[in-house]
Amino acid sequence: MDFGLTDEQQLLLESLDELLERDCPESYIAELDLTHQPPTTFRKAMNEAGFGSLGFPEEFGGTPSDALTLVMLAERVARQGLNNGYGLELLQAMDILEFGSDEQKQEILGLLAAGEVPFALGFTEPGAGSDNAAMATTAVHHDGMVTFNGTKTLITNALQSKYLLLMAKNPGGDDPRRAISMYLVPMDAPGVTTNRLDKIVWHISDSCEIFLDDVTLPESCLVGVQGNGFKQLMRNFELERLVIAANCLGMAQCAFDDAATYAAQRVQFGKPIGSFQLIQLKLTDMAIKLENIRNFVYKTAWMVDQDLPLKSQGALCKRYSAMAAFEVADEAMQIFGGVGVTVGTRVSRLWRDLRGHRFGGGTDEIMVHIAGRQIVKDHS
Repeated sequence: MDFGLTDEQQLLLESLDELLERDCPESYIAELDLTHQPPTTFRKAMNEAGFGSLGFPEEFGGTPSDALTLVMLAERVARQGLNNGYGLELLQAMDILEFGSDEQKQEILGLLAAGEVPFALGFTEPGAGSDNAAMATTAVHHDGMVTFNGTKTLITNALQSKYLLLMAKNPGGDDPRRAISMYLVPMDAPGVTTNRLDKIVWHISDSCEIFLDDVTLPESCLVGVQGNGFKQLMRNFELERLVIAANCLGMAQCAFDDAATYAAQRVQFGKPIGSFQLIQLKLTDMAIKLENIRNFVYKTAWMVDQDLPLKSQGALCKRYSAMAAFEVADEAMQIFGGVGVTVGTRVSRLWRDLRGHRFGGGTDEIMVHIAGRQIVKDHS
């Protein structure tokens, strides 16, 4: 692997830094976190600057990009302290680009171009998270229509989204996973209601319960092939885990930078606390973890660009990055001491949001399930 930046990557990152300084200062992020509002103006600024179209095919008005470049951009936005600020909507839209109808593609890409969140992913249920085979939401096809009934929970960005990319089970199948289909459901369809859930993490991204009560739509809302919904979703889960890992890397780097600066300035017993070996030990181990996360994330992105099968790589990368990044933020909070847990201190927000990534996008434990099976298979 070549760790040097290309001229194009360098220019993109410099342009992004200017945009972040202008449109996404810490005061803006802190206000969003305090008021539980999404970064709408920042998203629009990103799209106006051309970042929102990176990674999309040219025929849809996009600019092709390699995975490593997209990962670097996601890392840089997160390093500003903004959680989930770039990349995830793009990866989710790949489900529509790859499997959706022409009408669905035009609708979703149009929303992205306007800087909006096109859809929320309707996957998790009260009784079905990691155990997706236990999914209970149903989609019954009849006379050219499809009727949905069920409940989804902990759905991110549902209140901001025009659509729900719904995963629902078609009754009657023998294999629970082969019975799951993917649908694009308008959030304002009759029978769709929401209940906002308050949480201690990810304040700029709402989370909701979504209730579907005899929601009936034309069968044209089906995305891809009936019964292939789970398989379609899995195609892009690996890339989603990679972007989450890049997000973790950026926020952990932000926490480290804040802690190192604080350690150099905070005076106790007549000298900066950074001069004490226990603080230096923390900073040293934090720097090692950051180096490991970055190498893991960049190598995984490189593998994607080389069209190499990720197998266990994506799950390993996501598990390690989420856990190690949280450990970095936890030590950063320890260095800040009591001031670190006060509202308005950036490290407290980073600590909260990084904790959320240890289950968002797949729990630490389910990453073991995914990677462990593959490791055993590779050695059988």
